[in-house]
Amino acid sequence: MKRIYGDIARISFGVVVLVDAFFKWNPAFFSNFTSFISSEGQPTFTLGWFNFWISLVNLNPQFFALLVALIETFLALALILGFARKLSYLGGGLFFFIVWSVAEGFGGPYTLMSTDVGAAIIYVFVLACLALIDYYAGENSLSLDNYLSKKINWWHFIG
Repeated sequence: MKRIYGDIARISFGVVVLVDAFFKWNPAFFSNFTSFISSEGQPTFTLGWFNFWISLVNLNPQFFALLVALIETFLALALILGFARKLSYLGGGLFFFIVWSVAEGFGGPYTLMSTDVGAAIIYVFVLACLALIDYYAGENSLSLDNYLSKKINWWHFIG
């Protein structure tokens, strides 16, 4: 019975990520993508990090906007369906860490009026918690991985 709570948490968070992904498919996201990355107001020791990402994204902003939208959509569907959970938790955590460190500027700029560290870092912690729940709760009944691991011997390594 306790396993079902982990499934509910995973699916619920998948719905949250799906809503987030839905907004990424808005044409305004694609047309304003480069404006999400800025070194303005950041500490000087982080300028190299931001300049790297600004230079990279400016090579093809539409590609990177599409990549972000696709990754979030696929991650949301993987969480909802329980597909490749271990890979999804790890890859999603890395993706949201990059979002936090680039688009959310490590939660900055830090001023006296700062009150928020950014949402993406919280997503990283939620994915880590979901991975821990999966590890300690055992077999996941409401997942595609449960079915696939019975059919494909090596699937338990990624699911």
